[in-house]
Amino acid sequence: MKRPATPRLTPRPVLMAFGFLMASAALPVTTLSAAESNVIELETVEVKASKKSDTKPIRGYNAKRSSTATRTDTDLINVPQAITVITRDMMQDQSMQSIADAVRYVPGVQAAQGEGNRDQLVLRGNQTTSDLFVDGMRDDIQTYRDLYNTDRIEVLKGPNGMIFGRGGAGGVINRVSKKAGWDPVKDLSVSYGSFDHRRISADYGQGLTDEVAFRLNAVYENSNSYRDGVDLRRYGFSPTFTIKPGDKTEMVLSAEYFKDERIADRGVPAQATRTGALTTTNADFNRRPFRIGDYDQFFGNAKLSPTETETVAFNAAISHAFDNGVQVKNSSRLAFYDKYYQNVFANSPVSTTGLLSLAAYRDETKRENLINQTDITYTLKTGEVEHNVLGGFEINIQDTRNNRTAPTGTTDDNGTFTSTASSQSPFGVPVNFNRLVRNQQSDFTVMGVYMQDQIVFNPQWQAVIGLRHDRIDTDFRDLRPTAPVSNINVTNNLLSPRAGLIFKPSDNSSIYANYSTSYVPRAGDQLIGLTVSAASFKPEKFVNKEIGAKWDILPSLSLTAAIFKLERENILAADPNSPANNILIDGQETTGLELSLSGKVTDQWQVMAAYTLQEGETTKQQGAGNGAILAGSALALTPTRTFSLWNKYQINDTWAIGVGMVSRSEMYAAPPTASQSTILPGYTRFDAAIFAKLSPKWDAQVNIENLTNKDYALFAHNNNNITPGAPLNARATLNYHF
Repeated sequence: MKRPATPRLTPRPVLMAFGFLMASAALPVTTLSAAESNVIELETVEVKASKKSDTKPIRGYNAKRSSTATRTDTDLINVPQAITVITRDMMQDQSMQSIADAVRYVPGVQAAQGEGNRDQLVLRGNQTTSDLFVDGMRDDIQTYRDLYNTDRIEVLKGPNGMIFGRGGAGGVINRVSKKAGWDPVKDLSVSYGSFDHRRISADYGQGLTDEVAFRLNAVYENSNSYRDGVDLRRYGFSPTFTIKPGDKTEMVLSAEYFKDERIADRGVPAQATRTGALTTTNADFNRRPFRIGDYDQFFGNAKLSPTETETVAFNAAISHAFDNGVQVKNSSRLAFYDKYYQNVFANSPVSTTGLLSLAAYRDETKRENLINQTDITYTLKTGEVEHNVLGGFEINIQDTRNNRTAPTGTTDDNGTFTSTASSQSPFGVPVNFNRLVRNQQSDFTVMGVYMQDQIVFNPQWQAVIGLRHDRIDTDFRDLRPTAPVSNINVTNNLLSPRAGLIFKPSDNSSIYANYSTSYVPRAGDQLIGLTVSAASFKPEKFVNKEIGAKWDILPSLSLTAAIFKLERENILAADPNSPANNILIDGQETTGLELSLSGKVTDQWQVMAAYTLQEGETTKQQGAGNGAILAGSALALTPTRTFSLWNKYQINDTWAIGVGMVSRSEMYAAPPTASQSTILPGYTRFDAAIFAKLSPKWDAQVNIENLTNKDYALFAHNNNNITPGAPLNARATLNYHF
């Protein structure tokens, strides 16, 4: 770039000019004409500067800003909502490789088993497999997500219908991808650990020209498990281009190919422990996870339980700032998912004679997602009041094809086989999964429009007010030849408001109150649950009322607190007077307190801590008979108390250590019914890590989990699919920066 040199008035040039003038006073004076005296010729110089890059990761554990919660770049302290950000430093220090790893340090969030084939989360008592996003756009197929291309993870608690549309009942998980920039990135990481953990990842990026930057992330892993017969293989790569033709325009183009192959592990069954007289209502109460031999026994057949997902995605985002203050951003995502899993698993508790039932089925899903979002923001003032106004429009088209088959000759959709608890499945040979159970297609179209105003009344008072309208059209087709009704068409018009008031006692603190809602259509979490009997019912509604406080104790250390009440309405349940029919009831709520501390206590000491005290319950009876969920029953996978704490201390320029603890109280594996329940006992687990900076280019770390070799139940899918926690294990990682 060439431009005329611009004189700058700094002390050194002034002194030089003064000395020049003093010296000139002793020189002969030459008289110039008037025209000549007004002409100053400056030498043309060439100035080269690197493009400004905004891709450097957040250093430390404390994030300050987010553009996800409000769709505008906003300080977290000014967002009236509980938000936890897991930074890249935290992910690296903990050697996190999954969403389940990350949420250990998020208050109000628990991981679930997900039948051993997907990410499944419980946010404030509400289970979900679809409220997962990448760069603010839906990424909802049932699969496991790797973190190789993730810069940070943002967890937004409470209903988020105004920002994300359908779903988001208890909250959402948003992965922010690594972005190409002009700061060179050249990293290679290799890790090896217990149970033949083997993994390699690479991150390479740089500016190609003044206007174009490139980045490539890739990963390959081939690992075994502490569970017999369980392994995983996954690999993927994601190229990204950032294009900046000018200071006011930016375009980001990216793609991803990722494949995950593993064994679907549904853990161990339960063992009934009888209490009191043996009656119909209490014979199976207070069951505990069944233990026979060690933690590693697979119940079912590992060889007949493969699962794999292939993801191909393309993303494009372009933003432009106009001279009049209007900013426009358009984002698109086109994603193709191919998901398959087959599993043989425990389908009953272990009886007193050592017998249990096993079940088996195969499930296949293909999904295409096309998402386009347009956000327009404008800042203005009305008198002394400032407004940051957001208007937006979203189109979301999702086409899903799903079918399920079971072995021939079984008695139900899953199949029932009897086995001893000390042996594996009776399926000693390959099984023909050719009995059609489900074959359906769902075309799901959302057209959403939203408006939001972030208002600054004065330095002490702010507000966030927004409203979103979604028109959701569902075209559901049952493709089975014997289906009684082949087509179901449903249209929902949903309004999702949000209102938050913020009081700022000081620049580094805030107190807020917030109200928000969200909806889940009758098609369900994965858009395949629509039936004729449910088609006419209203969508499930979630209402969140929350008050909280945020305080930046130090510039690099933040404390947040939130008290919330989340109510679930329009729950579909069996009619007690006619179990074959469904009714809607309003009968679930979660109330709780969440605390979070993140950042640097001193220059050497970093912390990430989370504490939750909550109570989730069914407030009205759902269903009838022995299978009824009674009023007052606790919610599944919702412990009363959870606590996690991670500390990293930098001893010197070379060495650092980490010490952590994860603890939770007991919880139910599934909603307790009138006749049965399974309790997962509480536990406390300790972890540690050692870090070494070997040279400017080399560093290494060793992460150790479950230091005391604690025997515990990690999480569950239902009463008889319970995942035991891993025993003492270690993982060593070597990083090279070239």
